[in-house]
Amino acid sequence: MMLGEKIRAKRIEKQLTLRDLAEKTGVTQGFLSQVERDITDPSITSLRRIAHALNVPIFYFLMDEEKTNPVVRKNERKVLRFSDSHLTFELLSPDLNRSIEMMKARLEPGAVTCDDLLTHPGEENIFIIQGQMKIQIGEDVYILGEGDSIYYFSSIPHKIWSIGPEDLVFISAITPPAF
Repeated sequence: MMLGEKIRAKRIEKQLTLRDLAEKTGVTQGFLSQVERDITDPSITSLRRIAHALNVPIFYFLMDEEKTNPVVRKNERKVLRFSDSHLTFELLSPDLNRSIEMMKARLEPGAVTCDDLLTHPGEENIFIIQGQMKIQIGEDVYILGEGDSIYYFSSIPHKIWSIGPEDLVFISAITPPAF
């Protein structure tokens, strides 16, 4: 299934109209209709809002229905990349039917993970592979570099920036799967 088809199927499964989903996400019915018909691609912020409103992790829309192998080969990872964005997420977990989700993120210099501070249930641990990260968690701001890690409750509003001259690359473990 294409992204739009999966969104429509999940919306119908949740017994929501386009109007209901538009109200929950803050985007227009027309935009949602175009997304569901695969005429336009949502931004990462819009897809996060849609996933949240439908109560599924964002990677849900990339998963295949087939049986999953416990091994995730580098060239077989589910990749989430947006044309209007400077960030890429790769799912390192075989699927979202586990207690933990692992992903690798790459943000170009100056890029951010979201427009507004993000919250989701659970806990998150991040390990920096390359570059420099600025992360805001609630009112606190931290600067991290290669080899550093941070652990936090993801129900606290948070946002990540790539602040160095090179791409920021990090591994994130999230429980329960929420991204």
